[in-house]
Amino acid sequence: MKSTHRRNATATGALLAAAALLTVGVQAGTANAQPEPSANAAAPKGQVRNPGALPAQLTPSQRAELIAKAQSTTAATAKELGLGPQEKLLVHDVVKDQDGTTHTRYERTYEGLPVLGGDLVVNRTAADRTQSVSKASEAKLQGVSTSAPADAPAAASAKALDAAKAAGSKADKADAAPRKIVWMANGVPTLAYETVIGGLQDDGTPNQLHVITDAKTGAKLRQWQGIETGVGNTHYSGQVTLGTSKSGTNFTLNDTGRGGHKTYNLNHGTSGTGSLFSQSTDTWGNGANSNAATAGADAAYGAGVTWDFYKNVLGRSGIRGDGVAAYSRVHYGNAYVNAFWDDSCFCMTYGDGTNNNDPLTSLDVAGHEMSHGVTAATAGLEYSDESGGLNEATSDIMGTSVEFYANNPSDPGDYLIGEKIDINGDGTPLRYMDKPSKDGGSADAWYSGVGNLDVHYSSGPANHWFYLASEGSGAKVVGGVSYNSPTSDGLPVTGIGRDKAQLIWYKALTTKFNSTTDYAGARAGTIAAATELYGAGSAEVNAVTDAWAAVNVGARSGGGNPNPGTVFESTTRVAIPDSPGPAVTSSVAVTGVTGNAPSTLKAGVKITHTYIGDLQIDLVAPNGTSFRLQNSSSDSTANLDKTYTVNASAVAANGTWKLKVQDKGAADVGTITDFKLTF
Repeated sequence: MKSTHRRNATATGALLAAAALLTVGVQAGTANAQPEPSANAAAPKGQVRNPGALPAQLTPSQRAELIAKAQSTTAATAKELGLGPQEKLLVHDVVKDQDGTTHTRYERTYEGLPVLGGDLVVNRTAADRTQSVSKASEAKLQGVSTSAPADAPAAASAKALDAAKAAGSKADKADAAPRKIVWMANGVPTLAYETVIGGLQDDGTPNQLHVITDAKTGAKLRQWQGIETGVGNTHYSGQVTLGTSKSGTNFTLNDTGRGGHKTYNLNHGTSGTGSLFSQSTDTWGNGANSNAATAGADAAYGAGVTWDFYKNVLGRSGIRGDGVAAYSRVHYGNAYVNAFWDDSCFCMTYGDGTNNNDPLTSLDVAGHEMSHGVTAATAGLEYSDESGGLNEATSDIMGTSVEFYANNPSDPGDYLIGEKIDINGDGTPLRYMDKPSKDGGSADAWYSGVGNLDVHYSSGPANHWFYLASEGSGAKVVGGVSYNSPTSDGLPVTGIGRDKAQLIWYKALTTKFNSTTDYAGARAGTIAAATELYGAGSAEVNAVTDAWAAVNVGARSGGGNPNPGTVFESTTRVAIPDSPGPAVTSSVAVTGVTGNAPSTLKAGVKITHTYIGDLQIDLVAPNGTSFRLQNSSSDSTANLDKTYTVNASAVAANGTWKLKVQDKGAADVGTITDFKLTF
């Protein structure tokens, strides 16, 4: 979870469960952190129409063999895919299904430069025939000059430092020289530089801000935070069993049965690993925060249950799938009210909370944060825009699934994030998966500007999808907790159960999603995964489809739009002058609509133009409120025919609405041909 300013971080609700006051009795050697073995089987084969589509449980050596085999044939694969002579493939990961189907994830280079946003997945049958290919970008990677102005690296560093300072960092230099890359995430491949700024953020969280700048113009193309964090208090998990080791006469928090996961005490330091927890007895902590080992035991328990969930339910051996554990560090900093996953050290870190009284070591934090590591090792969802929201939602979905899997009576599973802590001061949870907007900032449903929200808020539609797919819509009680989940189209959704929903999401994450997947791509990926597991036209596929429609992503399984709405349209042609000309508008008068506009107002736009990336497009409400539909970009596509969804529920419906268009780039002209609003 991304670190944010204090109030924002709390409200954005990074999975925050309060670290528990916990008395831990531990046995020597490795023991199962799972108190109830019956909770292990989330998706037994009998529930799946096509068991062969389930993930195969690979040993680390089997996975390594698959990766080596794929790497040995990258040249042939590149030729098969029609890649250019300057392009080469590097194997990032291989996932195998039980029927022998493999899903090989590749990264690309171009003339030796890394290509960000150029990743792709090749799906092959057991007979090694290519079945399908999923690309982060469909653009052709060709004709990119790899020479840059001599001052480009210095300009990139300066731009990155400005971005870091604007985000609260006090760093005065980049971690290293900018890395020359090809940036492909925006569609048109562009020579660029990636600069990473370290230091600390304003709340003490380590900083790892990645800034992408155009090598020729110096313009900032994208930025994202590499440290993914959470905020919260302690969470009581009761007495549990941990995996430990004996070294000489002492016991250590070294879980050799789960990849060698180690838990370290930073003792309020902010770097390194501190010291491995070690003591003469094998009983850790006394349930009081004053005992340093209590937080250590809590972190070790969370890591153990997370490991077991991925292995026993999803067949994944460790975060990267290679059988190697991450490690945990507790007692970070002084009164640090946060916790974070850092993929560069492959580790989890927990602060001690306000006044060092409430360590953030908890099952929920472990499940959420370590799932960021799974995402990094698989789809690599970029931590900004809609892909960033899906990244956060993946951790919420998997963190919630870990909590249910633990079957711990001291912390029963639920769809409320941070429900045990009073971080808001009024007893409310941080997040509500059944209705995300109840936290005051998250989106219940998709709209065209949702990617502009902080990633913790833009995760809302996917969290909502998971709840609806699992439990269905409307009022109900699950595990003693009352929920009431609405739908954006007003139609009901019938759930298929959490076990199936989490399996479908995981299969989509590991075999369908890529670094630039947006909400439309997540819908397509989960429907494809459900189809492979349960069959086309199955109740599961229909439920997945309907749950997406219920959060305003795509149509219902029956096809079409069940609520066509009232349409107001202008077909008056409006010429768009070339840059630096003024903005022009097309208008429609809305009458007879009661109250405010809907949260899913549809704005249909048709524009003839030779380079739509030049266009900045806004929807202007009758009261002057402006909604940005599209920023100018490097998209060289000709002509625009697109429907945007806008949350306009704060403004009155009736009055004159305007489509405002301005050409921001020279040498191309066009015309607004159609502007339509659907209420």
